[in-house]
Amino acid sequence: MARVKKKLGNQNPTQSVILPYTKKKSLSKEAVEIYERTGLSCYAWQVNLLQPIMAVDKSGLWVHQKFGYSIPRRNGKSEILYMLELWGLEHGLNILHTAHRISTSHSSFEKVKRYLEKMGYVDGEDFNSIRAKGQERIELYKSGGVVQFRTRTSNGGLGEGFDLLIIDEAQEYTTEQESALKYTVTDSDNPMTVMCGTPPTPVSSGTVFTKYRSACLFGKSKYSGWAEWSVDTEREIDDVEAWYNSNPSMGYHLNERKIEAELGEDKLDHNVQRLGYWPQYNQKSAISETEWESLRVSQLPAFSGPLFVGIKYGQDGTNVAMSVAVRTAEGQVFVEVIDCQSVRNGNQWMIHFLKKAKVAQIVVDGASGQKILDDELRDFRIKNVVLPTVKEIIVANSMWEQGIYQKTLCHAGQPSLSKVATNCDKRNIGSNGGFGYRSHFDDMDISLMDSALLAHWACMTTKPKKKQKVSY
Repeated sequence: MARVKKKLGNQNPTQSVILPYTKKKSLSKEAVEIYERTGLSCYAWQVNLLQPIMAVDKSGLWVHQKFGYSIPRRNGKSEILYMLELWGLEHGLNILHTAHRISTSHSSFEKVKRYLEKMGYVDGEDFNSIRAKGQERIELYKSGGVVQFRTRTSNGGLGEGFDLLIIDEAQEYTTEQESALKYTVTDSDNPMTVMCGTPPTPVSSGTVFTKYRSACLFGKSKYSGWAEWSVDTEREIDDVEAWYNSNPSMGYHLNERKIEAELGEDKLDHNVQRLGYWPQYNQKSAISETEWESLRVSQLPAFSGPLFVGIKYGQDGTNVAMSVAVRTAEGQVFVEVIDCQSVRNGNQWMIHFLKKAKVAQIVVDGASGQKILDDELRDFRIKNVVLPTVKEIIVANSMWEQGIYQKTLCHAGQPSLSKVATNCDKRNIGSNGGFGYRSHFDDMDISLMDSALLAHWACMTTKPKKKQKVSY
């Protein structure tokens, strides 16, 4: 009777950016052999992933000075890190393994220590281990190799040097932590940084992992590699094929029954955690996609009153955006972006619009072009121009937030405005708790939303003129 072949998960990444390398030049074979001295065996996908990570060029330098990978939970992604660390210990490397939680860092320390013991090494004779939670350390005497295990802080690692930097739970890796850690490997003759994690959830605090992924996928990162197991669109919770597509350890220690036991009602959480789905919006945005989408109108409402215009010159002086706001018959304020153009195009496109439109007030902000536009508007006898103070800008931002929370603001779902609004964060203005907004991504100009909130502020703070009643 023929043996039924066991169904395995996808053994190769669903999406990757790998720099050219020669398989014979990869040091992964030796790393696998060292790891298997523990009595454990590598899965096919682990061998496939380790090859590009440990690829070297003709000079013996790592092909990928940085490498990131994302795999859904419980697939054994940390085993790749342990393979690297065991190899590094054997070769005398100085390694820093960082994690977000103390429990994760300590668990990794225990794993590497246990693997060394399975390889026949004796603690105290062949290697030394220090058990201080959040500050664990292992040193292999014969090579001098050291691996330190730490939880990440905004200043951890400063003043120290390492050959290999490990960023575990990379979805929680913040820019403050990165600024403290990224320079710790620059003194090494052959440095490498490896990040591994899962797509961020609504409670994830890090943005570095997401930005690194985007940079790799768009070819903007030098000496960098990326691999992920994921779905490109949301799938149904009971889509078994998607389970096998995104979970390479299916058929090994992970099976359908185990996944069935974890199924719940939250479709997005299942897609992110189990299927490796990367949402197109930033879930830590100051304005969530759910909040913004709830303000969307299916058709243009009936308008009541004149237009109010907001114009914002970007902080870097590159672009200028113009938006309009108008009251609706139901008492809300409808906002829409007219355009966002390079300042090199001049101001005529805005002046042309303002000359034709019936505008009650024009608010212009942005030191890079505010005064020039004001002078040009005067030349064209366009009146009712306001150059807001810092206090007024703070009020405008607060009123924008209130409009979202209280649902007194509405929009038509413009893709450009929606993308910026749902990928922003707050920034401090002044010293009394005032705030403004900033974009999470360099290619999304926050001036687009700033112009809309200026128009919204003008519309909200200008009382509509009452018709004079004449009685006889």
